Amino acid sequence: MLKIGYRTLKTGIGTALAISVAQWLHLDNFVSAGILTILCIQNTKKKSINASWSRFLACVIAMLMSGALFELISYHPAVIGLVLLIFIPITVALNISEGIVTSSVIILHVYSAGSVSLGLYENELGIILTGIGIALLMNLYMPSVETKLVEYQERIEENFYKIFCEMINYLKTNDGKWDGKEITETEKLLREAKTLAFKDVENHFLRHENLYYLYFKMREKQFYILQRILPIAASLSQTVEQGHRIADFLEELRDHIHPGNTALFYLKMLYDMKVEFEQMELPKTREEFETRAALYQFVREMEEYLQLKSSFKGIKKSRTFHTKKSATS
Repeated sequence: MLKIGYRTLKTGIGTALAISVAQWLHLDNFVSAGILTILCIQNTKKKSINASWSRFLACVIAMLMSGALFELISYHPAVIGLVLLIFIPITVALNISEGIVTSSVIILHVYSAGSVSLGLYENELGIILTGIGIALLMNLYMPSVETKLVEYQERIEENFYKIFCEMINYLKTNDGKWDGKEITETEKLLREAKTLAFKDVENHFLRHENLYYLYFKMREKQFYILQRILPIAASLSQTVEQGHRIADFLEELRDHIHPGNTALFYLKMLYDMKVEFEQMELPKTREEFETRAALYQFVREMEEYLQLKSSFKGIKKSRTFHTKKSATS
């Protein structure tokens, strides 16, 4: 089934509107206003502003430069090449090179006119302002992506929940038949979620950061830690008391995964557990020693996992996930 995106819809309506306005103003070459509108409609408001400014400045420079060179030399195709040879490096130096295509259209308008006049400049300026103005008008409204961001948040947390379940199983039974699909799926979700959250920032002129973007960055760092400790849990050759205690702690964390922030509570629990481990009897066999050493490294990694969450100020929950309580991990 044919799917029409929001940007496509705005481009179609905006182009038709720009040409109609330019035609209503009796501008020559009025269809060029539609070309400008097509090129200036972007995915985000900030990109649209930047694209519009680049094209406006480039078009004005091209209009004045081409008019001067055509009048000083001649209206000859070779002079068009000369204009572009000078004009393109200037746009690159001014970081407005994305305006080269639209400016070329303006240069050809001046060439076709055969002479420079105030009326020609007024006409070209009218085309530029109409095309860019309609594009900016169409980009004033951007649909909210918060619902989609919440969906990403919940899907990532659900995958974290499943990963915790596998770690707990390893610690309690030393047995695992997990296919690991949540690992690759979470990587993909985090990448898509960050892209969408950054796009949301670009649609707000006064916003320089987005809580959801910071949240997904934090989850990404936590995910890297989970990837490091999964092999530790999977490599344990025997079950020990400390492993069961850590598994119980992970169950508590697993059941309290959401975007809020009371991670300090769990850091305190982890600290108390470490103190308890230090007071236990020393290992009696080499195998037990290696297992407990691996578990100690596991605890250190979980401490870093929780510290990452404690530095995040949290997002107010919109919906509940599973049957979690008010705490968080």
